[in-house]
Amino acid sequence: MTVDELAAEGFEQVLLCHDEETGLRSVVAVHDTTLGAALGGVRMRPYPTEDAAIAECKSLAKAMTLKAAATGLDLGGGWSVILGDPREDKTDALLRAHGRAIATLGGRFIPVNDVGTTQPDIAVIGEETSPVCAQDDPSPMTALGVLEGIRACVRHRLGRTDLGGLRVNVQGAGHVGAALVRLLVTEGADVTVADVLPDRTEHLAAETGARVVDPADLPALDCDVFAPCALGGIVTDATIPTLRCQVIAGGANNVLGAPEHAPALANRDILYAPDFCVNAGGLIFLAEQLLGHDFEQARNRVLGVGDVIREVLARADRENISTTQAAHDLAMARLKS
Repeated sequence: MTVDELAAEGFEQVLLCHDEETGLRSVVAVHDTTLGAALGGVRMRPYPTEDAAIAECKSLAKAMTLKAAATGLDLGGGWSVILGDPREDKTDALLRAHGRAIATLGGRFIPVNDVGTTQPDIAVIGEETSPVCAQDDPSPMTALGVLEGIRACVRHRLGRTDLGGLRVNVQGAGHVGAALVRLLVTEGADVTVADVLPDRTEHLAAETGARVVDPADLPALDCDVFAPCALGGIVTDATIPTLRCQVIAGGANNVLGAPEHAPALANRDILYAPDFCVNAGGLIFLAEQLLGHDFEQARNRVLGVGDVIREVLARADRENISTTQAAHDLAMARLKS
């Protein structure tokens, strides 16, 4: 990774962090702060290599820039990752060391919890840096935005105005996935869910009546809507031929394995709601909190995710481009303006 390579990708700064005392090995990427400070997650998981950690961190940071811009927020894009198993390696001392690394950015990066971290973890990070987002869990608002995005896609593709009886396969039963399952069941949808942690799906099924299947089987099951809500990279050369859905819209980041998978989905007549638009509800909610707005105002703003998706779908049809390209153009128009 060279300075020229970072510049070519539009990055302002990437920090590689190490703390000998705590064993911290982490990456902090600030992609673009044209619209404001970069808000992004703190992800902790055991990456196979340092290069894999850096690549994921950069990819997620770029997605946050597009997410904030496309949804009209005055925030930039960034992300951070900690290399390690959160069940074995996470300590308060390690989190504080990561906070000290973030503090060197002088407020240009605002951390929030993500895979492998919790809101209390972010509060610990906040002992060393400010501001942080460690208040209300944004996951239910991410799920609410995804629900509104699904509603927009279903109306566009299926001509339906309600979700009753809609067959939705939800991949992942973590905070966002579980919240989405609950919302869909309340709407009368027929929901199937899978997760690599069986306890999650068992409890969720007992609560909601959702059907549980093996995670390996879920993407190829026949449905109306496939909602990825776990880790990204689920749409690949290998999985695209097996997909049996009409719409893909979920809470996961970086759902597409590569940019060329967007037109590949269109060629299969699968409508794709770009992840950095449809899962923006949590970011919108956090932005509202940073502005000091109350819950109802924040919730109403999150409901606008459906309007963003409708605008993206209309632009894609009008210009005969992929929905991903339409969403990207929407974001870049705001950044350039």
